Amino acid sequence: MESYMVKGQDVLRLGYTTGSCATAAAKAATWMLLKGEPIEQVKIYTPKGIELLLDIHDVLVTHKYVSCAVVKDGGDDPDVTHGMKIYVQVSKRLEEGIYIDGGEGIGRVTKVGLKCQVGEAAINPVPKQMIRQEVEAVCKDVGYMEGLEIIVFAPEGEKIAKKTFNPRLGIVGGISILGTSGIVEPMSEKALIDTIYTELEMKAASHVKQLLICPGNYGRDFAKEQLGLDLEQGIKYSNYLGETLDHIVYLGFEKVLLVGHIGKLVKVAAGVMNTHSKYADARFEVLASHAAMEGVPKEIICKVMECVTTDGALSILKEQPCYKKVIASILNKIQRHINFRVKDKVQVEIILFGEEGILAKTKEVQKSIQRLQMEVEDGE
Repeated sequence: MESYMVKGQDVLRLGYTTGSCATAAAKAATWMLLKGEPIEQVKIYTPKGIELLLDIHDVLVTHKYVSCAVVKDGGDDPDVTHGMKIYVQVSKRLEEGIYIDGGEGIGRVTKVGLKCQVGEAAINPVPKQMIRQEVEAVCKDVGYMEGLEIIVFAPEGEKIAKKTFNPRLGIVGGISILGTSGIVEPMSEKALIDTIYTELEMKAASHVKQLLICPGNYGRDFAKEQLGLDLEQGIKYSNYLGETLDHIVYLGFEKVLLVGHIGKLVKVAAGVMNTHSKYADARFEVLASHAAMEGVPKEIICKVMECVTTDGALSILKEQPCYKKVIASILNKIQRHINFRVKDKVQVEIILFGEEGILAKTKEVQKSIQRLQMEVEDGE
C-alpha cells in the first residue's frame, strides 16, 4: 500500500496488520474454493476506512481445500512480522456457519485476561470479525449457503513469536493475529501502550492486588538482584508511567511498588509522566532546583546544569553535605506528582536507585516488598 502519515518531521509509510493479511487470504481462498477461479489480488476494507488491494501468493488448490498467503507489510514500522507470510486454508464443512481457528505458527492463549479465551487461537476479535465479514460477502455473491472452516497459519510464526511480547502474555506456539484498525501506523506508541494495558488486565483477571512496576530492563535487573523481586511477575512500562498509572486505577489495583533509576524518575519530580526525551528532559533543572533549595552554592548548581548524564550530576552533588536532603526532596516531589495522578486511589511506594544502589525510598517500601514476595510464593 502507498499511504502515508506525518510523524514529527518525517513522512512515514503506513502498513497493514496481520489481521488484514489473514482477512485478504481468507477472502481469496474462499473465492477460489467456491468459484473455482484463480485470483491474484483481493480488495478488503479495513475498520480504519482504508481500502487495501493485496497480492495473493502461494496458491494451493486441492479437492478438499484451497490455501493461499498474503505477505505482511509493516510500512515504516519496525515490526518483527514485516515480510512474513500469513496463510489461510479454507474448506467446506457440513455444519452451518463459519468456523475460524489457528493452525501452525499461530499462538494459543494459556492465561486469562486476554481478548481471546484460554485454549483459543490468538486471533483477536476485530480480525475475526473482518475475516467473517469478507467471507460472508463472498458466500452471498456466489449463493453458497453451507458452512466453511477457515484455518489461519504462519510457518514462521513460532520462531517470530519469540521476538514479541507473546511469551510474557502466555501466548504459546506462535504469533497473534492482531489489529483493531487493520492498518499499522509507524512506530505506534498506541501499540506499546495497548500491550502494557493487556498485561495489567491479565494481572487483574488473576486477582492480583499489588504490582511491581519498572521503566525497563535496568529497573528489572535491580529489583531482581537487590530486592529479590522478579519483574516477570511485574510490569515494564517503558516511558508510559502516566498511562500505566491511569490503567492501574481503572482496574482497581490497591498497591504499587515502583522501582526506577533516578535518570528516569527524576523527570517525574517535574510532573513529566511520559519520560521519553523527545517529550521532556527536565533532569538537570530538577536536580539543580532541589539542590538550590537545600543551599548548594551557585557555582555547584552551574556545574550540575552543564552535565550530560544524571549520574554525572549526582557525582558532583555527592560532595555536598546536604546531598541526602536533595535526594529526599526529589523523592518527595515524585511521590506528590504520582499521588496526584492516581488521585490517592492507589498506594504507590517508590524505590529510587542510582549507580551506588538505593538512593531513597518511601516509608512503606519494605512492607510492599514483603507483600510481593508473599504473592509470588502463593502463586507457586
